[in-house]
Amino acid sequence: MSVPVDEVAAGVASMSTGDDQPSETSNAGGEQVVTPWDVAGGADGKIDYAKLVNEFGCATIDDALIARIEKATGRRAHPFLRRGMFFAHRELDQIVTAYENGEKFYLYTGRGPSSEALHLGHLIPFHFTKWLQEAFKVPLVIQLTDDEKFLWKSMKLEDARRLARENAKDIIACGFDPRRTFIFSDVNYMCTPFYLNVLKIAKCVTFNQARGIFGFSGESNIGQVGFPPTQAAPAFPDCFPHLFGTDKKSLRCLIPCAIDQDPYFRMTRDAAPRIGGHKPALIESRFFPALKGESGKMSASDPTSAIYVTDTPKQIKDKVNKYAFSGGRLTVEEHREKGGDLEVDISWKWLNFFMDDDDKLRTIGEAYGSGAMLSGEIKKELVECLTPMIVAHQEARAKVSDAVVDQFFSTAPRDFDSMFGELVGDAPAPSEGPVSFQGGENLVASNAPVPAVAGGEGNKGEDDGAAARGGDQPLSKSELKRIAKEKQIAEKKAAKAAEKAAKAAAAAQ
Repeated sequence: MSVPVDEVAAGVASMSTGDDQPSETSNAGGEQVVTPWDVAGGADGKIDYAKLVNEFGCATIDDALIARIEKATGRRAHPFLRRGMFFAHRELDQIVTAYENGEKFYLYTGRGPSSEALHLGHLIPFHFTKWLQEAFKVPLVIQLTDDEKFLWKSMKLEDARRLARENAKDIIACGFDPRRTFIFSDVNYMCTPFYLNVLKIAKCVTFNQARGIFGFSGESNIGQVGFPPTQAAPAFPDCFPHLFGTDKKSLRCLIPCAIDQDPYFRMTRDAAPRIGGHKPALIESRFFPALKGESGKMSASDPTSAIYVTDTPKQIKDKVNKYAFSGGRLTVEEHREKGGDLEVDISWKWLNFFMDDDDKLRTIGEAYGSGAMLSGEIKKELVECLTPMIVAHQEARAKVSDAVVDQFFSTAPRDFDSMFGELVGDAPAPSEGPVSFQGGENLVASNAPVPAVAGGEGNKGEDDGAAARGGDQPLSKSELKRIAKEKQIAEKKAAKAAEKAAKAAAAAQ
């Protein structure tokens, strides 16, 4: 929805479109706008988050809720949470209550693949989502909206699909485990269960509502108008029968995202009761500030506007020293007297995101704010913080082969119970054989909770089972497990046969 706010900040964390950054332009009339595709700010370029929360109707995360999360998970809250980067929510408290009561849930986040290289702002949601996944020990689905990029940008469809796989490598490099992480592109995965939810959601939203929520106009192509249900659908677990089975009421969903994505999921939450699903819960982040200041814009077309995960240590140092907006004073004498302006200094703001040590961060803030530390010194601290993090990311990404990507994209049925709780041992090595990419309603997770489904509208395995028993009798859990097991065995045999054939062909050359 186009939402007037008093102040708008630069940057964005997740599930964003365009160049994956809002436009952060200033409107001549002083009105600010926040949509999934555009953020336009006022004179000072800052955001009034309190007013934005009020306009959107979400809630602020307070200390009591953070304490509950820490108690439930047995972990100290992530810096992004305890420092207020992820600051707003919708029914996060209900997710925590469900978890405390032994109920399961899953995570859903996403990425719009629009560029070859990601910048630091793009990593924020994935680092936080990884912490959530490990803290609560739950599965995760990651949507790559290659269709969205094709519809909104001057981009060939094949390029959007290629960028989806390339961006997936950077996401995987954040340290996700394929045993309970499923990554998919919309174009590759649009299977029957997924599309059924897209249709059901679409029927719940009128064009007038969509125009009011997303600001569509007569210039919007009909693909754009029809896209929002595609981003909404992964909030319902029956989109992923190979992970969760077919009981869409069995699992709640928690979505980490930037607050500019809230309109998508307000629509989703409105539709959920009408299609028989849980309303997804949200945990929402502030915007990540651009390198050149809060009124600037991080853009793939301007390499000096951000730090990219492909930057060398020298490039990181040069960019921070040359372009990081400083809150330092005009002269050393004035700086010593008045201290640095922490409200505008980008090095200080970025350290709040990326420095884990609270005590060290506090010391730096006190020294810089008092004038004891100069602008060049706090920039040096930032360089020393960022460089090993980015180098480590580059080393991890170099190990992500196409076979590893295939592991995360695979739609082979997974054991439901094993995706929750502690993972034992290391993730299996990726297979070099054929991998199933296309989703399908005949893929059902082993041990997944399933409803009693009458014949005629269930998946193929359910229909076959009902027919074998002579009619519309619902499948038992043991029968569904047997069917899923048989499918797994068949897939393994097919993969081995294909591998054998490939080796024979190679030997014959």
